[in-house]
Amino acid sequence: MQIVQEIGERLLRNVEQVIVGKDQEIRLTLLALLCEGHLLIEDVPGVGKTMLARAIARSVGCSFRRIQFTPDMLPSDVTGVSIFNQKTMEFEFRPGPIMAQIVLTDEINRATPKTQSALLEAMEERQVTVDGVTYPMARPFMVLATQNPIEYEGTFPLPEAQVDRFLMRIHLGYPGKALEVDMLSRQSNHHPIQDLDQVVALEELVEAQQAIRQVYVDDLVKAYIVDLVTTTRDHPDVYLGASPRGSLALFHAARALAALEGKDYVVPDHIKLLAEATLAHRLIISPSARIKNVTPRQIIDDALKHTPVPGARVKVR
Repeated sequence: MQIVQEIGERLLRNVEQVIVGKDQEIRLTLLALLCEGHLLIEDVPGVGKTMLARAIARSVGCSFRRIQFTPDMLPSDVTGVSIFNQKTMEFEFRPGPIMAQIVLTDEINRATPKTQSALLEAMEERQVTVDGVTYPMARPFMVLATQNPIEYEGTFPLPEAQVDRFLMRIHLGYPGKALEVDMLSRQSNHHPIQDLDQVVALEELVEAQQAIRQVYVDDLVKAYIVDLVTTTRDHPDVYLGASPRGSLALFHAARALAALEGKDYVVPDHIKLLAEATLAHRLIISPSARIKNVTPRQIIDDALKHTPVPGARVKVR
């Protein structure tokens, strides 16, 4: 797991030159990248969501595209379109912005459900289909989607199937006073993103993604994941609990976190640390609980308190 740990530290130090004081959020983003998952960033404007995506793309040398979603955007504006070439008398595929390796979909909830659905195939199957022809996505492929939790006018809430495609959801939040003063000093002459270099080769990233699959997860820890997810489904304040895809997200993210720490095995503490980021956005709170201001975070905390933690046992080789 040494290669994963080294790559993680290099990426973290590099991205921190642009995103100040958000160590935990950057680590979660790296986990999603290492797991080949997608990330939903829910926060107010101006806290660095776009810069985080650009910094990750620059650090690993991936192609980067930004899609600004609006209500009048069509699915073909995302996936691409076939255009008839009069010289060759054939249709040519003009790829859309989704055909990049790291894609930032800004204000995803401003697009209509029809346009939002254009992302489903790309995110889940790593391919897009246009006019009956399927085009594979380049690897690695990651979607970072942002949405504003405050301004709901003119928005279309993401359906459960769309939200469930995201491995994690994070919140950047406002920086502290000292960090914001430091940010002003850093950007007094130019933006730090202009000086950001590639610190990880694509081959190294792919190797790290494959190495994570070798992290050992005991059956007791797997059962703990399932018990935790099941608790969210049976909770009295939850209308719809986490899906089996949520169990897989927690499973894969825990392996990546263990590898970042230089370990080749997962412990229950890894599960606890990642439970909120991987499961909270998949929960639908019941109407009666929403009146009481019950939040998904409270549900996850409650599930962690009431789900028995497995003990250690000797692995028989």
